[in-house]
Amino acid sequence: MNKLFVEASPHIRSAWTTQKVMLAVIIALCPALIAATVIFGLKALLLTVICCAACVLFEFLFDKITKRDNTVSDLSAVVTGMLLAFNLPVDLPIYMAVIGCFIAIVIVKCLFGGIGQNFANPAITARIALMLSFTAAMTKWTAPFSWKEGVDATVSATPLAAPAEELPSFLDMFLGNRAGCLGETCIAALLLGGLYLICIGVVHPVTPVCFIGTVAVLSFFYGGCDLNFMLYQLLSGGLVLGALFMATDYSTTPLSTKGKLIFGIGCGLITFAIRQFATMPEGVSFSILVMNCLTPLIDRFTAPKALGAVKPAKTKEGK
Repeated sequence: MNKLFVEASPHIRSAWTTQKVMLAVIIALCPALIAATVIFGLKALLLTVICCAACVLFEFLFDKITKRDNTVSDLSAVVTGMLLAFNLPVDLPIYMAVIGCFIAIVIVKCLFGGIGQNFANPAITARIALMLSFTAAMTKWTAPFSWKEGVDATVSATPLAAPAEELPSFLDMFLGNRAGCLGETCIAALLLGGLYLICIGVVHPVTPVCFIGTVAVLSFFYGGCDLNFMLYQLLSGGLVLGALFMATDYSTTPLSTKGKLIFGIGCGLITFAIRQFATMPEGVSFSILVMNCLTPLIDRFTAPKALGAVKPAKTKEGK
């Protein structure tokens, strides 16, 4: 019997399938979803379910129309729906959220070839598109726990844009008692999910550590070595959500450890620059999108040299 098999790479197999990885991410996002439901009420859960259902439906219909293999079973559309919902205000009109789902799944993901072929994170790109298209609705924030009183109380600004006298305490920000997108407020729940993914090996810690660390260092020195200013920058906005769950996307981030380090630092630099010097208070989404576009270039210059490979010598013509 011939035991010599000739086949294409990869030759190293893993028990991790796309479906298992996506299921792990869904599990990791559940603490933040539970926290959002407690903080903003059942409408947070409803918006998340609608986004997940819309993303799955759009991917199913696209596969049917284009006669491609059905890919909804890999659960990537569910993850996209959850991440998009987490980047939306809890009172955003449903039709706007569905438009965001269409942009994420059909335009950003499927039209570029499906999972692993998209050039940018679908949820991030959809959020930016909604922010530019429906600015007023995307910046209308609901006060935490207002659902208990049976009213939809709104607040004018998140901690990044609020005046100093209106800033919540560090504990409130850590536990999610502040205004913001439904999935970004509770830092404790996000850290719990992120640590779970790191511990089981789904997420490499280099990118989130470099991302958050860069923002921390720059904020500390920019604020005159003020520790309070640095902590507010870390606990505000979508920094933790973006660093742990969106800057670690496999298909839109560098492959090598050196590349992940550069990617994380780049995200941190752009986020800090937008927060401090641009007209908008938040820059996490834009920083990840910009670095997504630079990922092919980063991979080109940080890819490890193949074992035994020899760099070709230059000729006199410079070829």
